[in-house]
Amino acid sequence: MKFLENKKILIIITGGIAAYKTLDLIRKLSKLNCEIKTILTKSGKEFVTPLSITSLSKNKVYTDLFSVENESEMDHISLSRWSDLILVAPASSNFLTKISNGFSDDLASTVIKASDKKVFLCPAMNVRMWEHASNKQNINTLKSYGYRILGPEIGEMACGEFGEGKMLEVDEIINQLEIYFKQISKNKKLKAIVTAGPTQELIDPVRFITNRSSGKQGYEIANSLVENGFDTTLISGPTNLKPNDNLKLIKVKTGEEMHKKTMELLPCDLAIFTAAVSDFKIKKFNKEKIKKNKDQSFDLDLNPDILELVSKSNKKPKIVVGFAAESENLFDNARSKLEKKGCDLIVANDVSNNEIGFESDFNEVHLFYKDKNIDDEKIPKNFKSVIADELIKKITNKFNFFND
Repeated sequence: MKFLENKKILIIITGGIAAYKTLDLIRKLSKLNCEIKTILTKSGKEFVTPLSITSLSKNKVYTDLFSVENESEMDHISLSRWSDLILVAPASSNFLTKISNGFSDDLASTVIKASDKKVFLCPAMNVRMWEHASNKQNINTLKSYGYRILGPEIGEMACGEFGEGKMLEVDEIINQLEIYFKQISKNKKLKAIVTAGPTQELIDPVRFITNRSSGKQGYEIANSLVENGFDTTLISGPTNLKPNDNLKLIKVKTGEEMHKKTMELLPCDLAIFTAAVSDFKIKKFNKEKIKKNKDQSFDLDLNPDILELVSKSNKKPKIVVGFAAESENLFDNARSKLEKKGCDLIVANDVSNNEIGFESDFNEVHLFYKDKNIDDEKIPKNFKSVIADELIKKITNKFNFFND
């Protein structure tokens, strides 16, 4: 467990009989030379005591949002910034409901909301509570925020019932944290480029050719890469989106500008082209605004095909991923694009479905690999943030380059 050594982990303990397992978790993480700080919620105090936690963590237990003695420290900010990772174990149904709806009425929920670190949640509750529709909705919402869900397991519960709802075993939680930090450590050496959003091809000083792309999927992919340790640069067409604070952002307007900036950043390890670059640009820009009472026709030129040019460049990244927004014959068109462009993976979605893709917070994508030994896959409809995390997970798992 070398990747967990010397890591700073903030553990939030909420109300539930599984809280006793968290004491063992603290003990084992401490033996791995992790520094542990804890927040114990009001309901958590009903199951474990601050004294028992302190004796294992060798650190103070935080309980109150507003403490006179720590007012100057602003615990909800300092605790989040101190940690390398936040782990909620156990995460009760009530606490999941609270944070999925954005409440911040105690120290634990406030720290979560103020956090700039990865949050892992270990649910623990009765099987009926776990299976309740509202809980499933909360879990999906939390995933869309980028939180990782560990467990629960199937087994016999303290209430005597059997089913899914048991908190993941301590050793498996530790194993998942080790995998996370190992992946982050490996990816820190890797450079990634992402393009996102539409382009604007100028007609005259006030008009341009563009498309419906919001840039959301590309931004989520770039954010996911950063959270997974990649040194990531996002080249974005015009959008109103805010990127991750640790993301390098380059803003462009035209397809030519996006092509130029992309080539300047090569070579890199991974390039993901999600931008909806206009296929065409105006051959001759009109310096004066065109009057509407004047008949007009426009001569068009092709924009640079960034995906194909990069895929066939002598500076080709180790892995190149393209996107295909299709309104018909998705499978045939995606495979044709994969062969023509020369990239390693095409991610295709059906933009004729108004519930996903352009201008939506949701997407559903199909993955087509150049390597015939890798089966095509589908990532079902979900928030674009979840799609992004799943895509990065599949890329890092499928391609041997990332496993060296």
